Amino acid sequence: QVQLVDSGGGLVQAGGSLRLSCEASGRTASSIAMGWFRQSSGKEREFVAAISGSGDVFVYSDSVKGRFTISRDNAKNMVALQMNALKPEDTAVYFCAGRPSLMARTTASEYDFWGQGTQVTVSS
Repeated sequence: QVQLVDSGGGLVQAGGSLRLSCEASGRTASSIAMGWFRQSSGKEREFVAAISGSGDVFVYSDSVKGRFTISRDNAKNMVALQMNALKPEDTAVYFCAGRPSLMARTTASEYDFWGQGTQVTVSS
């Protein structure tokens, strides 16, 4: 079993930056691929970014490509999402997720472990 605790959300103006963090415990971080998803009011959970267990494969949604960067530090069991050039449409609750595989995936149903979520609000 893996426990995930995500943090770092907040209120920021459009064009600003935030850095989300996710701390994993209960299993060696390098054995699980990690992802970030987001969900805004009235919408389904949406894929944002994912990184392989080894940290050498990255996947981004088209909506965040070039603005967001996912990274991981397996020695610290941490995954981060650096979000730059934020837009009001990025407003959502962001969740980190893990799957017991080295392969990064973009579908929420392929992830077994979830953080509690952290709110990101971007004002115009």
